[in-house]
Amino acid sequence: MGRGSESDSNGWSRARGLVVKTLVLIGGAILLKRFTKSTTRWDHARIVTRSLSGEKFSREQASRDPDNYFNIRTLACPATEMVDGSKVLYFEQAFWRTPQKPFRQRFFMVKPCPKDLKCDVEVSSYAIRDADEYKNFCDRPRDQRPLPEEAIGDIAEHLTTIYLKCCERGKRCLYEGSTPPGGFPNSWNGATYCTSELSILKNNEIHTWDRGYDDDGNQVWGVKEGPYEFKPAPASSFNGMFSPLNFPPSQPMEKRIEGSFVLQE
Repeated sequence: MGRGSESDSNGWSRARGLVVKTLVLIGGAILLKRFTKSTTRWDHARIVTRSLSGEKFSREQASRDPDNYFNIRTLACPATEMVDGSKVLYFEQAFWRTPQKPFRQRFFMVKPCPKDLKCDVEVSSYAIRDADEYKNFCDRPRDQRPLPEEAIGDIAEHLTTIYLKCCERGKRCLYEGSTPPGGFPNSWNGATYCTSELSILKNNEIHTWDRGYDDDGNQVWGVKEGPYEFKPAPASSFNGMFSPLNFPPSQPMEKRIEGSFVLQE
C-alpha cells in the first residue's frame, strides 16, 4: 500500500514536471515569435521616411575636402499622404549660409516596392509645380504651409526612382540602393540621362550620389569623388556659424561649383 502511494506521488511529480516544461517551451516559442516578428513592407517604408526627414548637413565632409564638397543643408518633412498610403516628403537643399534660398526643391514619394521587384522600398523624386510657394516649407508654421490636398495637386513631373534594399547584417547602413541601369532622362549641362545612389545609415545619416552622363557615357555633372554625406543637424545650427566654410569662397563660385551635383535641375 505504501509503495503504491509512493509510486503515485512520483508519477504526479513527473507529470507536473512535464507540464511545467511544456508551458515553458510554449511560452518561449510565443516570445521568440514576438521578438522575431518579420518587418512588414510598410514598416520598411516608414523607417526610410523617418530617416530621410529632418535637417542634415554635409559640414564635416566639406571640412575634410573643401575642394570637392560644399557645406549643404538638406531639410525634409511630411507634405501629404497618397490614397495608397505612400508618404510624400517635401525636400530642399540650400547652402548653409543661405537656408532661405534653396537651390533644389523636390517631392519625395516613399512606399514599399512592388512585390515582383527584388527591393524593399522605392523613393521617387518629383518636380514641384510652382516651387516658389514651397520655399522653406518645413521652417514655416503649419498654418502657413500649402495644405496636404494642395500638395497632391502640386506633384509634377516624375524625375527619378531609387530602389532600396535592406543592408546585409554587419554593414553600417540600414538601406542602400540606386536607380535602375540606364538611369532616367536628364538634359542638364549636356546630359542625356542621370543616375542616383542612396544609402541610409543607422544614425539617420544619409549618403547621396547623383551624376549626369551624355550619350557617350561621359560624366557631365555630379561629384566624381564619391557621395555627399549628410549628417543630422547638431543641437544648435548656429555652432560654427563663423567658420570659413560658411562664407563666400575666395575663388569664383562658378569655378568651385563646376562638376558638383548641387545645382543640377
